Amino acid sequence: MEKGSLKRVVTRFAPSPTGTLHIGGVRTALFNYVYAKKHNGTFLVRIEDTDRERSTKEFEENILNSLNSIGLSPDLEPINQSNRGDIYKAAAEKLINSGQAYYCNCSKERLDEMRSEQQAAGLKPQYDGRCRDLNLNKSKDTVLRLKTPQEGTVVVNDFVRGEIIFNNTELDDLVILRSDGSPTYHLCNVVDDFDQGITTVIRGEDHISNTPRQIHIQNALGYPQLEYAHLPLVLGSDKKRLSKRHAATSLEEYKNNGYLDSAILNTLARLGWSRGDKEVFYMNDLIKDFEITEIQKAGAIFDLTKLDYLNSQHMANLSLDNFISELHPFLKEENIDLSDHPKRDILIEAMRSSSNTLRGVAQSLKCYVSDILEYDNKAIQKFVEGSVEILKDLRFRINNVNSWTEKELDATLSKYKNEKNLSTPQVNQPIRIALTGSTNSPSLGMTLFLFDKNEAISRIDKLINLQS
Repeated sequence: MEKGSLKRVVTRFAPSPTGTLHIGGVRTALFNYVYAKKHNGTFLVRIEDTDRERSTKEFEENILNSLNSIGLSPDLEPINQSNRGDIYKAAAEKLINSGQAYYCNCSKERLDEMRSEQQAAGLKPQYDGRCRDLNLNKSKDTVLRLKTPQEGTVVVNDFVRGEIIFNNTELDDLVILRSDGSPTYHLCNVVDDFDQGITTVIRGEDHISNTPRQIHIQNALGYPQLEYAHLPLVLGSDKKRLSKRHAATSLEEYKNNGYLDSAILNTLARLGWSRGDKEVFYMNDLIKDFEITEIQKAGAIFDLTKLDYLNSQHMANLSLDNFISELHPFLKEENIDLSDHPKRDILIEAMRSSSNTLRGVAQSLKCYVSDILEYDNKAIQKFVEGSVEILKDLRFRINNVNSWTEKELDATLSKYKNEKNLSTPQVNQPIRIALTGSTNSPSLGMTLFLFDKNEAISRIDKLINLQS
């Protein structure tokens, strides 16, 4: 919207419930939401479920629940196109009565032959207007077509791509009602945008070719002009449209893998848009800083390493109580109960940076509450085999520590290392592996402290015995 404009911004996200909510769809919903909120406007959701064969209530519920769970709730109750057939037919009647639509009885065979001939002649396949002036009556064999202007251009001033010009000669008379009387996508889309008071259409660039067709329907129905922003597609690392071969594609999968809502939204906001060197954003930052005209035209590559990085930043910024609350479902899945752990808060604080995801953190906590069932074989080969005597010496020293504190334990380990002229890994890694099964843990003094002394000695004994 231009500054000073009095028109209230209304945006919409219009998914089809033919699958779970795609991560690219979340990005589209996010930009619609943020743009509306930045202009004190309204964000709406419309379920485009006229494809009865592929649309399901299960997918619809997934989409709506996912949007709500990640903080992109619409300001009004979502509408379903499947409930609005009479509204679309009334719009079609208006077009018929105004002479801007006509019935066509061309058979599928004739249309296929026509397109084949056009392709053979090097022409763009499109309807040739055979029935345009025949004034046919409606029958079971007719479709309703829009009378598209045959001259001139459609000019779209796109917020992202600038001025886009379409020649009307490239646009044929599209079908707006099928032979069974059901409305097509373009008619439903235009009527719904008008009925919902939409001012700004923000969607993927794969819809660019739909825009002039929908503008022609708007004009024929006397609807006001809309604003448009066509977003770059979300791409995989090979610069092809993001699919399961690149990474998980549904929002649900990322949430289940332990990514925070705020980090997912932060990552998606950066797909095609940036603000200087600033990387970590929260919703309030986005609403304040976002400018739709700053979105790039080029495809936006979804980088999982960037999501990992931003998730780690968002996890670090949580208070300990909030972090524990977010972590709880993942602990439950791993059957980890820390409610009675004497050092619960210290343990979680020490481990909160052990992984880039909440699920990873939960999994890394397992060794602190359960027996080690499997050791990292590579770590055993590198740091334990041939070092059993060091492990025995350390076991003796650790067992004689009187004050079981991180400081005292670190001092004991450091003294032994200096006396024996050993490297830090030679001293620390065998103990770390004995305690956790791997070489990943906080500082060794802290790792030892997180265990009860008797439990720590027991685990060291177990590894010594396995190597004997």
